[in-house]
Amino acid sequence: MPEPAADPDVDIVVPVYNEAHVLQEHLWRLHAYLTEHLIVPWRITIVDNASTDATFAFAQGLAASLPDVVAVHLDRKGRGLALRTAWSASTARVLAYLDVDLSTDLAGLSPLLAPLLSGHSDLAIGTRLSRASRVVRGTKREFISRSYNGLVKTVLATSFTDAQCGFKAITKTAADRLLPIVRDDAWFFDTELLVLAERSGLRIHEVPVDWRDDPDSRVDIARTAKDDLRGIVRLVGDLSRHRLPVEAVAEELGRRPLAPAARPSFRSQAIRFAAVGGASTVAYALLFFVLRLLIGAQPANFLALLLTAVGNTWANRWFTFGVTGRLGVVRHQLQGLVVFGIAWGITSGSLVALHAEEPRASALTEILVLTAANLVATVVRFVLLRGWVFRARRIAPDPSRRPETPRPTETSMELTK
Repeated sequence: MPEPAADPDVDIVVPVYNEAHVLQEHLWRLHAYLTEHLIVPWRITIVDNASTDATFAFAQGLAASLPDVVAVHLDRKGRGLALRTAWSASTARVLAYLDVDLSTDLAGLSPLLAPLLSGHSDLAIGTRLSRASRVVRGTKREFISRSYNGLVKTVLATSFTDAQCGFKAITKTAADRLLPIVRDDAWFFDTELLVLAERSGLRIHEVPVDWRDDPDSRVDIARTAKDDLRGIVRLVGDLSRHRLPVEAVAEELGRRPLAPAARPSFRSQAIRFAAVGGASTVAYALLFFVLRLLIGAQPANFLALLLTAVGNTWANRWFTFGVTGRLGVVRHQLQGLVVFGIAWGITSGSLVALHAEEPRASALTEILVLTAANLVATVVRFVLLRGWVFRARRIAPDPSRRPETPRPTETSMELTK
């Protein structure tokens, strides 16, 4: 990657794929804005993601004609790959990226960069979901965006509001430590980076932005949604099994001590419990149907409930109520079996009542009755798990633990003329 004579304070990466028709116009606009408004040394890095048109030729032309612009070509596609490559090679103190369509108003750049240059924050993101944001886009994309961010917030217990806005920045120090543990090289890169940063105790600053939808967007929404869902499932598994060294990152970057992970809200717990309960109900129905052919209705009901109860308690422990680690595992499973016994009583009672009313009830009727009884038992199970098994316990504050002291920083600087 070609480097200017002096290292910039800010390196703004613009990933592009088949954007020959707009690249020159938008880069001129971005360059002119930075020249007029940004007083710290900066650089624009255009990263071509294996374009099949003349995008890289235009990028090279811009790098040759405009000061502080460089162009890089990659042989593989992937926005995450573009950012990983450019950010890893850069020596700038702050690394940022913008979408080439410039959908986000560039007036948000200074508020985005200031907390990172001053040392106050580790990452900064533009958010389209703040009440202070002004967003123009279609109903479909608005629904998809809010649904995805709601899913991320619910499943991964995050506090940031907008994972996908193409308007982000990170300090070089944080990037060098986080990039090696971020696995995705496509659109899920942003979400994974933010989740790992938050779990590492890093400070994320949010900037409300003005944003206008680009009707010429090249994003394959269906494929991206599928890949994002896979990424969420993978990340949940990695975090629950402690495969990611987030605590080590926190210690290395001086963000210790970490505050205890926030307990999921009641709304999040209800949604997660419903998801686990739905999966458990399906698993129960399938097990009962198979076992009934072998051992009869009542034993089949007992075994199906027992097997799904163990899995249900395990899933609800870490996924629904945010309890991690091995402490209390045995006690939680024993209490879960008590809850199972209550649920078994409800479902068994429904079978007894059904057979008293209809001695020759079909297997389908039994499954329908038991499914309804299971739904009732599920509500009871949620109340008991939340209020008894996994109830939040108050922990007395440790007088020896001091709050985190912010790292010494340079005096905040004005970024705009």
